[in-house]
Amino acid sequence: MAAAKKKAAAKTKYNKEQYMYWYESMMLQRKFEEKAGQLYGQQKIRGFCHLYIGQEACSSGAVSALEKGDKYITSYRDHGQPLALGTSPGAVMAELFGKVTGTTKGKGGSMHIFDKEVGFIGGHGIVGAQIPLGAGIAFAEKYQETGKVCICYMGDGAVRQGAFHEAFNLAMTWKLPVIFVVENNGYAMGTSVARTSNIRELYELGESYDIPSEPVDAMDVEAVHEAVSRAADRARKGDGPTYLEFKTYRFRGHSMSDPQKYRTKEEVAEWKMRDPIELVKARILKDKIATEDELSEIDAKIKDQVAEAVKFAEESPFPDASEAFKDIYVQEDYPFVME
Repeated sequence: MAAAKKKAAAKTKYNKEQYMYWYESMMLQRKFEEKAGQLYGQQKIRGFCHLYIGQEACSSGAVSALEKGDKYITSYRDHGQPLALGTSPGAVMAELFGKVTGTTKGKGGSMHIFDKEVGFIGGHGIVGAQIPLGAGIAFAEKYQETGKVCICYMGDGAVRQGAFHEAFNLAMTWKLPVIFVVENNGYAMGTSVARTSNIRELYELGESYDIPSEPVDAMDVEAVHEAVSRAADRARKGDGPTYLEFKTYRFRGHSMSDPQKYRTKEEVAEWKMRDPIELVKARILKDKIATEDELSEIDAKIKDQVAEAVKFAEESPFPDASEAFKDIYVQEDYPFVME
């Protein structure tokens, strides 16, 4: 009888609202990215474009674990986090199109989505450059005593950068409220972790700085939520940073120009058997959290959202040439005059 009660309790660990957020959030990212890939093939989106397909639990699980006012920063694979945070899909799509209605007025494109209203401090194109920025954001939160934290994402290739180690050293020395996350999808562009490091379990890199570090099954949105919750609690208590290795996988290439010759079809197929969306959907249906009809309604809603985002982007104007010299410097009257 006790075992039965324990099993029942496990089924209701999170409420329906939580599960439905996870499903809808991840499905929006998936369908948005699939459409972006299609539009890139039509040359409506140009330049670089790095899709988040397969890694959606990394964003949705973190957003559900954190609070309003917390800050997010990541690398150039940056469409997922703002969508999970509530940024308008139309504004993100318009940015991919290079339109003036985009999140950075069409000036940043795919690699530089930014939305301060939801706490998203941008995608960053230089490998590892966002890591010290994430530590700096956390320093500001601590200095201003806001009680907020910063979660800083990076790819597995970024842990080879000196900035990674410098930021870790300072973050732990100053006990900064930052959660460092390496989204280890197995490949830095086309180079596997095994070919670039003697350390294969990347979370172990944090241990040399005495930073609490752990691996996380990031194909499971619940596991992501729980790991980020623990890390956020530690940061808010003033105990400093945490380093999480999200073990995940991108189902598409590094970018749209990637022929993916470095990995086998069998490997991709094996990872797709643990699709984070299918996992949470199976859990929802198995535990009768929602019905197939309810999930189908969400699917239809997302289809309309993505269609509206594309329409918004296509109908928006490109920025005027005069915009090229704006938003470069802070426009402010300084209390001193340079001679």
